[in-house]
Amino acid sequence: MSETPKKETRVKPLPDKAFPVSWDQFHRDARALAWRLAASGPFEALVCITRGGLVPAAIIARELEIRMIDTVCIASYHNYKDQGGLKVIKGIDSLIVGTDGGKGVLIVDDLVDTGKTARVVRDMLPKAHFATVYAKPQGRPLVDTFVTEVSQDTWIYFPWDMGLAFQSPIRDGAEG
Repeated sequence: MSETPKKETRVKPLPDKAFPVSWDQFHRDARALAWRLAASGPFEALVCITRGGLVPAAIIARELEIRMIDTVCIASYHNYKDQGGLKVIKGIDSLIVGTDGGKGVLIVDDLVDTGKTARVVRDMLPKAHFATVYAKPQGRPLVDTFVTEVSQDTWIYFPWDMGLAFQSPIRDGAEG
């Protein structure tokens, strides 16, 4: 009997610079962002960039008492690691876009990385205030307010992307 060839399984290694963020830390950072934004308002509406912007948008909308909330749905990370071509899946409601270029509108996302997604949304609402919880150097110029800057080669592991699991101690050779 011939043996069936075994399928080769490839596991991608963690990036050299991994930055795991817990729910508690993310909530604190989103509230810190709301605190910084309080002086920049008031905002008439909030537009969050899905999916990453949903959680910080909920926290910020609560903290700043913003009731008019919309989403702009853009797909850019297609395998959670590599940013591919951008696709606008859902645009911003015309009531929010209005005729004034987004003045009085707050745009929220979890992270600005290369700035590709931010540029698309900036073009839709050029006068809006753009805020992210985290910023990387390439995308940083497109953001008005952020909480923490991380290096371009750091991969942020958001709490909604992780599960609870045992982690080996660093002394035992654990990575990141």
